[in-house]
Amino acid sequence: MTDRSTPVPSDDAVPAGGVFAAEWRWLSLGMFALIFLAAFEVLAVTTAMPIIAADLDGEGLYALAFSVPLAAGVVGMVVAGNWSDRSGPLPPLLAAGGLFVVGLVIAGLAPTMPVLVLGRLVHGIGGAAVIVPLYVIVARVYPESVRARVFAGFAAAWVIPSIVGPTVAGYVAEHLDWRWVFLGVIALVLPAALMMLAPLLRVLDRVQGDPNVPWSGRRVGWSVLAAAAALGVSLAAEFVEPWRWIVAVLSIAGAVVAVRPLLPVGTLRAVRGIPATVLMRAIVAGAFFGAEIYLPKMLIERYDMPAGLAGAVLTGAGLSWAAASWLQGRLDPRLSNTEVVRIGALTLAIALAGVLAIALLSWPPVAVFVAWTIAGAAMGFMYPRFSVAVLEQSPQSVQGFNSAALTIGESLGGAAALAVTALVASVASAGAFAPEFAVTAAIALVGVLLASRVRPPDGWRRRAEGAETPAGESAPSPSPGE
Repeated sequence: MTDRSTPVPSDDAVPAGGVFAAEWRWLSLGMFALIFLAAFEVLAVTTAMPIIAADLDGEGLYALAFSVPLAAGVVGMVVAGNWSDRSGPLPPLLAAGGLFVVGLVIAGLAPTMPVLVLGRLVHGIGGAAVIVPLYVIVARVYPESVRARVFAGFAAAWVIPSIVGPTVAGYVAEHLDWRWVFLGVIALVLPAALMMLAPLLRVLDRVQGDPNVPWSGRRVGWSVLAAAAALGVSLAAEFVEPWRWIVAVLSIAGAVVAVRPLLPVGTLRAVRGIPATVLMRAIVAGAFFGAEIYLPKMLIERYDMPAGLAGAVLTGAGLSWAAASWLQGRLDPRLSNTEVVRIGALTLAIALAGVLAIALLSWPPVAVFVAWTIAGAAMGFMYPRFSVAVLEQSPQSVQGFNSAALTIGESLGGAAALAVTALVASVASAGAFAPEFAVTAAIALVGVLLASRVRPPDGWRRRAEGAETPAGESAPSPSPGE
């Protein structure tokens, strides 16, 4: 077997064309296509879910239908991270893609809301597991100078889904059948996978795993417990007083205990470097995605908008996300990862404060579009830098683990925010929406306070390259085990 330490091409060897250089053109296109499909599915379901819930008489499971795939995805990410480190990214990528399709079939054919939630669980596991091997592929195949642009390309792959996804999904759900929102994606997954296969086989020496990395049944077990605890918080809203608060507190405690072994040391304490970066991504994901699912619902219920038009609020955010991501890629030499995250976190907090004000004061719908477009720009500006920062500080032996940790944090952050917003909404007046947005604005404020912790610790480059840490130097390990 080829030595796993085979380096990616040096910066000096980068051919003309950047992300679309001949060496990896089809690989880039295939990865962007997979992200495109995942983006379309997310935006389409967010737009169509109010109609789906009404059709299946499942209003009580509305928030759960979003939190289930996020929480279940934690299991997929842990397995994919371990599998990528052990066998390389190709086997888990193929398996995750297959599971994603199975989940779409279940959701698309669901006769009841609980079955739809089950389908969301299955394709949530597969969809989340796809992301981890993609990150590992970026770290192994692309030179460091190109990686920020690859991650910017991931964000750009949201552009077309952002433009057409919400409108198409709203039209399909209202005038055809919402089931095609799930089933229509399936036919496009296979061509995207085939685009990636040939270029990956050509660089197989760079994407080999290390069979000496053990299977970690313990981490998988903790991931199952963390997912179950996150879902427990989501289900707490269904209980009567005082049990809803008892279940919520116990579930939150269980999630905190279970997630610690799945994240780098010091994550829950926001230790500088990789740990704080993982935590920051969880925080901003919770703030953004926790608010996003209620925006089309508010526009439909409070302003009596058709689903297609209400979903267009997601279009502005998707476009601004991609544009801001492109901008940060061009500013890569001039702005550090820490500076970018600070700017993004502050902008997101301001945008979410605006959304809260709109819900409280019933401002015109155009204000929702403006505020959410700003929120999308904030996320697009800082999101690629989380991945860049973690990968550049990670020794190759833990790239899979740390990539999984990023997406685990994102999923649990989103699931936790959705659960808390549902819990708060359960004790507020129906259709108020302000309590939900108040929760997400508060989460964003925490991100502003912690943004500076993203800065790497002294000596991080020596550790990332495998050199021994000098005696007496204290710094967090990027390795597993909080």
